[in-house]
Amino acid sequence: MRVFVGTDHAGLEFKEHLKKVLADNGYEPVDCGAYEYDAQDDYPPFCFAVGERTVTEPGSFGVVIGGSGNGEQIAANKVPGVRAALVWNRSTAELARGHNDANVVAIGARQHSLEEATELVLHFLASPFSGDERHVRRIRLIAEYEQNRHRPAGGLPTRDEPV
Repeated sequence: MRVFVGTDHAGLEFKEHLKKVLADNGYEPVDCGAYEYDAQDDYPPFCFAVGERTVTEPGSFGVVIGGSGNGEQIAANKVPGVRAALVWNRSTAELARGHNDANVVAIGARQHSLEEATELVLHFLASPFSGDERHVRRIRLIAEYEQNRHRPAGGLPTRDEPV
């Protein structure tokens, strides 16, 4: 299974470590940058590349890495079809997969040791989607909104209405 990996300067060391660990665990890591240290680089292009490649290759996963992982998650989630989750412990990694069928994991390289961050990514990749009907329904609602910006019944108004 392919795993697309991207980072800015803050996660460069972790990305290089993770690519080796992924390969050693039977995954096919694909490097989406950054390729060299530049303290002034911008994370969005790397996250967009991870997201686009993940969505166009069903069955693959993505990993976006930054100092906190927050901006990287936000950027990756701008790609239609991406469900990126910031994980900070085993439970959030498992829930992201089990409840949200997340296809991209965001990690804050400055928030964890190398070993802990590696464990979180591997746990995310190994965790299955539950397939539970309520989770499928919720994911479908998100995808429909992403495609046509139509809010489901019972939500906020979809057009301006007199107050």
